Amino acid sequence: MSPPPDTFLSLHIAVVLLAAVVIGMVIGCLTVLTGAPVAAAAIAGVSSAGGSVPALRTLIG
Repeated sequence: MSPPPDTFLSLHIAVVLLAAVVIGMVIGCLTVLTGAPVAAAAIAGVSSAGGSVPALRTLIG
């Protein structure tokens, strides 16, 4: 019997990316609620999600 194939993402990376997406969505929604344009909110959400990945990677480990 052969060993099971490797997973595409480890559990650690999946949790980090999921948390980053949630952070990005929250920041984007809060930015829209301030009255900023949707494009600015999208940029704020994407940049906060990307910026949170290194911090989450060290915190969740």
